[in-house]
Amino acid sequence: MPSRSSVPRKPVEILLVEDNPGDVRLMREALKEGGFLKRLNVAKDGEQALAFLLRQGPYEEVAAPALVLLDLNLPRKNGREVLAEIKGEKTLRHIPVFVVSTSTRQEDIAAAYDLHANCYIPKPHDLEGLIEMGRLIEAFWLKMVVLPSAALPTPFPPAKVNSRIRPPASRKIS
Repeated sequence: MPSRSSVPRKPVEILLVEDNPGDVRLMREALKEGGFLKRLNVAKDGEQALAFLLRQGPYEEVAAPALVLLDLNLPRKNGREVLAEIKGEKTLRHIPVFVVSTSTRQEDIAAAYDLHANCYIPKPHDLEGLIEMGRLIEAFWLKMVVLPSAALPTPFPPAKVNSRIRPPASRKIS
């Protein structure tokens, strides 16, 4: 088993699945603080997130994210459906998915873990809380844990196309 020091640490790509522009802006600021963020890709709804992850349509050439930050309350396909599809897809299930939601209802938390979320984080309400969340994610998930993408010698192969998912017609990831 490789030690933490033997695994090179490079900035990572993160996919944020969030429809609230204010939360996207705050999350971008919070994650920039740590220096481990190479790129924050943003999907504004569940269908766009799945098209991105499955590299469909305009997302054929995107890099696979090291982790996904997923809101539960999304348009077009909610976070639970997205999580179920990610964890049900052989080419995606290894990507850690963190549910980040304003909901603290036990039913939502239990459902996320039943669908194999890697963790459930109550969404902080201010920039200070988001920065602290970003630091904790960085300290544990990006410094301590060896993520699957860091252990692979080559980029992920394109995911097998799931014909049930159609890429959005004209939306672009920001």
